[in-house]
Amino acid sequence: MEEKIPLSVAIITKNEAANLPGCLESVAFASQVIVVDSGSDDGTLEIARGFGCEVFSESWKGFGPQKQMAIDRCREAWVLVLDADERIPPETQTAIRAVVSAGEGYAEGYSFPRKNFFQGRWIRHLGWWPDRITRLFRNGKGRMTEAAVHEAVTVDGRVVALGEPIEHFTESRLSEVLKKIDRYSTLAAEEAYREGRTSSVAGALIRAELTFIQNYLLRLGFLDGSQGLVLSVTDAVNKFFKYAKLSEMNRKKEGSEEERK
Repeated sequence: MEEKIPLSVAIITKNEAANLPGCLESVAFASQVIVVDSGSDDGTLEIARGFGCEVFSESWKGFGPQKQMAIDRCREAWVLVLDADERIPPETQTAIRAVVSAGEGYAEGYSFPRKNFFQGRWIRHLGWWPDRITRLFRNGKGRMTEAAVHEAVTVDGRVVALGEPIEHFTESRLSEVLKKIDRYSTLAAEEAYREGRTSSVAGALIRAELTFIQNYLLRLGFLDGSQGLVLSVTDAVNKFFKYAKLSEMNRKKEGSEEERK
């Protein structure tokens, strides 16, 4: 049996039955795995319990707050935050073991490059590599930002960059990608609205066009083949709907203010 190390893994889920087994197999060396679920109905909970995870159900609060609820339940000396569609490859498992075994005194947190895969291809351009992210930290020294989308780990102390990667197998089915765009663009628009930002449909279109040019040409997305083209288009579509939805929210607010006059 694989020796466990004093590491807690924090994962959030909703209908991740297809991804979760591979994720959990890659962190079998951790002594505690916390799964915070927000309403799965596809067998995700049964899979998590079958792997010995501690499973909790919480209503959706946004990516940052949801992950923080998982972190708050971690008991071990070190915490690793992981998404259900991510994997810790063998070389990175070895690096994490070394960090945890080293004990006190070197760093409070560690970042990793992330290898993003789309439709079976490792995406090396579009700003997707090395896509460095902080995910490992001493318990009590790190926490999530409160962002509803594009959340991140912040660490109180020194963060050291490791060379070994986390692997990310992003959604490749285009029908599901469109659902994800709808969800993420809504969350991003709501966040922008709360910040008092404004937009217009014309402005949304201009942002989308610039996003495509930036990704496909300036960030060399064309070198990632057909996958690079699809990702450049979908990112532009996501940007358009984020700001078009923000414009819609602005108009509704203006209409409500006019009615009160």
